[in-house]
Amino acid sequence: MQQKPYFVVVLAHSLHGRLRRIHVPHQAIYAVLLFAFFGVISLAGILSSYARMTWKVANYNSLRHEVDTLRVRYSELQRVNSEKTRQLATLQMFASEVSVAYGLNRKAGQPIDNSKLSPTFRDSLEEYNFLQSANISRIYRTYPKQWQTNIRPSLWPVDGQLLSPFGGRADPFSGMGGEMHPGVDISANMGTQVHAAADGIITQAEWSSGYGKLVVIDHGNNMQTYYAHLSQWSVVPGQEIRRGEIVGLSGATGRVTAPHLHYEVRIGGTPVNPYPFLAKSETSFNAHRAKELPF
Repeated sequence: MQQKPYFVVVLAHSLHGRLRRIHVPHQAIYAVLLFAFFGVISLAGILSSYARMTWKVANYNSLRHEVDTLRVRYSELQRVNSEKTRQLATLQMFASEVSVAYGLNRKAGQPIDNSKLSPTFRDSLEEYNFLQSANISRIYRTYPKQWQTNIRPSLWPVDGQLLSPFGGRADPFSGMGGEMHPGVDISANMGTQVHAAADGIITQAEWSSGYGKLVVIDHGNNMQTYYAHLSQWSVVPGQEIRRGEIVGLSGATGRVTAPHLHYEVRIGGTPVNPYPFLAKSETSFNAHRAKELPF
C-alpha cells in the first residue's frame, strides 16, 4: 500500500529532551496557505473600502462646509438686495414727490406709461417703407431761391381749434399744474392733412419720444416749426418744402390722450408762443397756393 506524502514537524522539549513528531499532510499545508491568501485579499479589500469611505466622508464634509459658506453668502446677498430695494423705493418716492412739487411729471407713485414713448415695430416698418419708396427728386429740387419768400410762419398747419395754450398748464395725464407746454395743441381728427406753416427745409422726420412722429422745418434766420403726434410722414429730411405743402397726417403718436396736432415755433432753439403767428395766419390752404404758385 502506497503511503501519502506528508511533512514531519519535530518538537523537542528543552528540559526533558523528549522528541515529538507530528505528521502534517500536504493538503493541510495547502489549505492553510489558501486560507491565508484569501485572508490577505479580504483584508486588502476591507482596507481599500475603508480608505474610500474615509475619502468620501472628507469630501462630504468639505462640500457641506462649502454649502454652509454659500448659504451664508446668499443670506448676506439677500440682505443687501433687500436694503438696495428699500433704498430704490425711497429714491423713487422722493423723485415722484419732487416731480409733483415742481410740476415736472405725474402724481406721486403713479407709473409712467412708456408704451407710447417709443415706436412700435409697425411704426418702424412704416418709416422704413416710406424712406425706401420716397421720391428722391423731391429732396433735391432746384427751385430758385427767390421762391423762399414765405419764411415766416403765416399759416395754420390744420384747420382746427386751440385745445391747449403755450406756457404753464395742467399735465393731461396727472391733472397736476405746473407743466411747461412749449407749443399749442390744435384739434385735428386722425388722418387730417398737416401743412407747412412757411417755406423751409425738412431737418427732421422721425420718431422723437413724447412727440411721437415728428416733423421739424428749418425756415432760416434761426426759426423752426415743429409738427408732432403725426400718424404718418409725407416728407423726408433734407427735402425743400413750400408753405401749405403737406408734411404728414395728424394722429396720436407719442405722449397724448387723443388725436390732435402739437405745433411749436422756435427761435434760436427756444420755444416761443405760436399764438402771434397764428393770429396773423391764413386758414385756407388752397387759396394762397393758387395765388402764389408760378405753375
